[in-house]
Amino acid sequence: MALAAALMALNAMAIDVMLPALQQIGAALGVEDANSRQLVISAYIAGFGAAQLFYGPIADRFGRRGPLFFGLAVYVATAFACVFAPSFGVLLAMRFLQGIGAASTRVIAISAIRDVFGGRQMAEVLSMVMMVFMVIPVIAPSLGQAAMIFGNWPTIFLLMGGASFLIMMWAMLRLPETLAPELRRSLSFGSIAQGFRYVLTNRISLCYTLATTAMLGGLFGFINSAQQIYVDIYDLGSLFPIMFAVGAGLMALSSFSNSRLVGRFGMRRLSHGALLGFLAVSAIWLALALLGQVPFWLFFVLFSLAMFQFGWVGTNFNALAMEPLGHVAGTAAAVQGFIATIGSGLIGALIGQAFDGTLRPLAGGYFMLGIIALVLVLIGEHGRLFRQVNPRI
Repeated sequence: MALAAALMALNAMAIDVMLPALQQIGAALGVEDANSRQLVISAYIAGFGAAQLFYGPIADRFGRRGPLFFGLAVYVATAFACVFAPSFGVLLAMRFLQGIGAASTRVIAISAIRDVFGGRQMAEVLSMVMMVFMVIPVIAPSLGQAAMIFGNWPTIFLLMGGASFLIMMWAMLRLPETLAPELRRSLSFGSIAQGFRYVLTNRISLCYTLATTAMLGGLFGFINSAQQIYVDIYDLGSLFPIMFAVGAGLMALSSFSNSRLVGRFGMRRLSHGALLGFLAVSAIWLALALLGQVPFWLFFVLFSLAMFQFGWVGTNFNALAMEPLGHVAGTAAAVQGFIATIGSGLIGALIGQAFDGTLRPLAGGYFMLGIIALVLVLIGEHGRLFRQVNPRI
């Protein structure tokens, strides 16, 4: 479980450790437009999302270990290559390739967990993994800030490359092969197409995957806009990493509480209730933002409430999407990861690019995406929230 969390945390580190450096990267590489600096994040997310489609069928054919180590090697190599990037375009290309390498970590971590667990137990394990995963956003911006104090922005990539190399060595020593030989699938076109069809035609899986995409889109919108909100709107300066860490910490706490409650109440009850709460908070936030400038304390209270509920939504939606597809876990993790990452990355980029010096784009994005997620859940559940399908879920 700790290793799975570390593998997934590499993605959080690749995104969040960059946030304090965006301004310095733009200045060093001649990028004047503040919104264009966000492409350092978007390029990584694009590579991360697109490559998952390839890792899934490969992992279902050859097992979990080989594809993982290939992806980790790419991640490590491109992290070190970013140190020497001579231009912004080259940096974006390396970040895209780094995302391609990182895609293996999500596919393998999720499919390995599904290989071993199911139902509420899977949700409990995913919650604990997500709790550890969310510790990285708590500390990553501070690590990035510290790296620039002792060096400059390339130092961040040295830190990233070193940490990912150590995790790769850990995985080589400790990760067992979780895919049984008799469950390995052919790489023929027909077999791959059949696996994709299983994933895309399962109503529950598809609707929860799309709902997850909508919710993650709001989160990526915040990540893209965070530095401008905390620094440009509220003038927090060096306090930005601390405030960002508090928000991530609330999501980690939410994931921990979910692991303790999901066995008793079930994934649907917790996630559906949290989604309704998320919508209510987002509606209040949007109404206040439309009226004018929101005081920092009020913004932070509303944002914190939304992020805490997000922790109950995201983990359980992921588990509900994977539950019916254990027989094609690698392909399922890949297709779901592709849809969620590419879709949420595009949504987040749109929200980030819409930043206009106010909270309105982000608050409006949260509310509208919450509505979309609710509609998708209702479609998946035949119009009924909180329904008890069976005691396991």
